[in-house]
Amino acid sequence: MSQARTTLITGGNSGIGEALAKKLVGEGQRVVSVGLEKPDWTHDLLTAYRADLTDMAETRAVAEEICRDHAVDGLVHNAGIILPNLLADAKPEDILTLAQLHLGAPMLLTQAAMEGMRSRRFGRIVFVSSRAAMGAATRSAYSATKAGVHGMARTWALELASSGITVNVVAPGPILTDNFWGIVPKDSEQQEKMARNVPVGRLGSREDVAHAIRFFLDERSDFVTGQVLYVCGGTSLAGLSP
Repeated sequence: MSQARTTLITGGNSGIGEALAKKLVGEGQRVVSVGLEKPDWTHDLLTAYRADLTDMAETRAVAEEICRDHAVDGLVHNAGIILPNLLADAKPEDILTLAQLHLGAPMLLTQAAMEGMRSRRFGRIVFVSSRAAMGAATRSAYSATKAGVHGMARTWALELASSGITVNVVAPGPILTDNFWGIVPKDSEQQEKMARNVPVGRLGSREDVAHAIRFFLDERSDFVTGQVLYVCGGTSLAGLSP
């Protein structure tokens, strides 16, 4: 970026969101984080809000507050949860919860930021989706809502292109985060087996994904919109065995 911008990151307190936030403030960019918890670190360029993004009213209120107090140039919709279950045990209400978090919350935040982006004729919207959008065992609600992200992002890309706003998706494969270790025990044989099954021979890092998001946020990426970039070590091509 050639000038200081302000990027709003959902879930900027941990995992991929934290890695991206630290990367951006290290470059002199302003970051606003919103999530269930505030980051456990501070920086002059970091502002943090606490909100439950699965709650529609709470999300609407914090979106209005943030966009009243900050000129948001970029939105990274990173917050997500998995709620895994095989079909026999899957709960329809999980679809509603994840639809609000993965689709409804980004919509409310983008609607709040859109007027300012349009007036400045600059905006960068990036969704963090998942390779699981292509299908994965135990991921009924998660895969469905992440696949929905792809369709919504492409729709927004078409609607917002003439306003100087790009909309893109980064879809990570297996990334070493707390979400991953909540399902696969850390440093277990299962983790090692998964790493061996990734075509590039390793599991991904938070920084791998932050690097890809950073590309879409860049001012020079204004000719790239409506795209899905799989940051997955090749698992979107070859699949992944548990």
